[in-house]
Amino acid sequence: MFQSYSDQACPDQGRVRLPMLREELQEQGLTGFIVPRADEYRGENLASYAERLSWLTGFTGSAGSAIILRGKAAIFVDGRYTLQVRDQVDTDLLTPVSIMDVSHADWIGENVQEGDIIGFDPWLHTSREIEALEKSCTAQGATLKAVAANPVDAIWSDQPARPQEPIVPHPLELAGQSCSDKIKAIAEKLDGRADATFITMADSIAWLFNIRGADVPRAPLPLAFAIVTSDQKAALICDPAKLNQEVKDHLPDEVSLVTEDELQLYLEKIDAGGKNWLLDLTLLPQAIVTMLEDQKAISVHGADPCLLLKATKTEAELDGMRKAHQRDGVAMSRFLAWLDRNAPSGSLDEISSAQMLESFRASTGCLKDISFDTISGAGPNGAIVHYRVTETTNKKLETGSLYLVDSGGQYPDGTTDITRTIPIGTPDEEMKDRFTRVLKGMIALSRACFPKGTNGAQLDTIARQPLWDAGLDYAHGTGHGVGSYLCVHEGPQRIAKTGSVPLETGNILSNEPGFYKEGAWGIRIENLIVVNPAEKQKGGEQDMHSFETLTLCPIDRRLIKTELLSGREINWLNDYHERVFAELSQDLEEEDRNWLAEATKPLHS
Repeated sequence: MFQSYSDQACPDQGRVRLPMLREELQEQGLTGFIVPRADEYRGENLASYAERLSWLTGFTGSAGSAIILRGKAAIFVDGRYTLQVRDQVDTDLLTPVSIMDVSHADWIGENVQEGDIIGFDPWLHTSREIEALEKSCTAQGATLKAVAANPVDAIWSDQPARPQEPIVPHPLELAGQSCSDKIKAIAEKLDGRADATFITMADSIAWLFNIRGADVPRAPLPLAFAIVTSDQKAALICDPAKLNQEVKDHLPDEVSLVTEDELQLYLEKIDAGGKNWLLDLTLLPQAIVTMLEDQKAISVHGADPCLLLKATKTEAELDGMRKAHQRDGVAMSRFLAWLDRNAPSGSLDEISSAQMLESFRASTGCLKDISFDTISGAGPNGAIVHYRVTETTNKKLETGSLYLVDSGGQYPDGTTDITRTIPIGTPDEEMKDRFTRVLKGMIALSRACFPKGTNGAQLDTIARQPLWDAGLDYAHGTGHGVGSYLCVHEGPQRIAKTGSVPLETGNILSNEPGFYKEGAWGIRIENLIVVNPAEKQKGGEQDMHSFETLTLCPIDRRLIKTELLSGREINWLNDYHERVFAELSQDLEEEDRNWLAEATKPLHS
């Protein structure tokens, strides 16, 4: 359950392993190879066998890729990892490239030569990705080639085995909708459009069949594939070692159990050829697309039909999330009280603090796992957006600094994700100014009312405006979707500059603006929010959505410049803190309850 803080990379990792890979590429007749951080199931959480990018380069971020050629190599990351990649990767061997500025296809177009053969693993790339890469290769007289055996696997002598963790039922009282009803809903989405759909996302499959698993860290997911047909039948395609009698009894009669080795035969059995298949080409591995094409299936392009249904939480799921957040809020309050009592001694560091937070969550008796590796960043490490502390990078919590902790828990009834920024000692005026601007943005989004059809990009600016007013910004989205005892990062709902999907009742998202001063400190405040049903305001003409805040935990008043807050903002914060105390205090012992009373005292303008 608990997080490991040992360094995953040896100091000369890339220097040792890149030449090994190039030798293997030569043996396979390749001049280059693309190494994405991906598995066959296209999820963010990878089992250890699939962490090929980390093993090869040392980069441990949750998103990235590398392209290895004979004489050069590049590693592609987004804005979250601009600092981290330079700390973890030998940049003399791998040139960091911003994926926001230069695509894989663009880089290949500029760096491959006529006659080059660039390999890719068709299980690790979508057909959309391959289409763009193939076009760039062809334009340069190069060839893009699917490999039968991944060359990284060939040189990874101690590669972990594929997981075989048991699948378990997820109770109907927590799911709020039966597996049969979900299959029916998917079939209705297919009706008149396609005869079947192929699903690879592990959280879609866990949601669809009301099952959970333990194949990947930090999310209760089984690695499997699924097929749903328009006649309301489904197939769960997985390693049979994961299925015991309990889960077989749990699944309804309309679900067939198919092993991955039997997939080809199953497609023939259901006469896949000539049928219309709804395929999400942004998620489906090229290998599956090729398999269906070989069956003469007809591809109908569209999104995974589970995504929007899964993002719209049932009342049972929302009730579970509220209970999970109350429980998590007690653990967070105990941790912050402990931190305040112990930080002045100078004995705390990033690892010991994160471990203590994990122990408070575990003491609830309900914790299944943390929902992601805790981001425990002291001082300059807090400026690394997705920082991951190791024994080498571990810093003390020093007086006069800021400590940023972004963490969460996986409970049977819900998933949590919360960030708090805490001053160690007395904060300076710049820290307080930036923190207050971040807070203003978070409050503005929390208070937002918006008409049906509003998307995340339209809401994103609300949280950024107080920072923009001072010529400041942050290089990440404002909010991501969150699952219900599923993935802490869930789509398609998001609040970001690229958030094009309209928000719907029951969507759960994070609300997490931030500011980062490179080499000094980072600030982020994060609550989870849920979209409430649209209602007409008194005197209004439009049905308007609003947000309910799920997270219960005080926001540090010592970092607030009250004069920068409006009366409405102060009222919102005071109301929030009043609710936090009312809902958490009864579950705290006296010392921590007294701390919470002080932490939630009202602000005055």
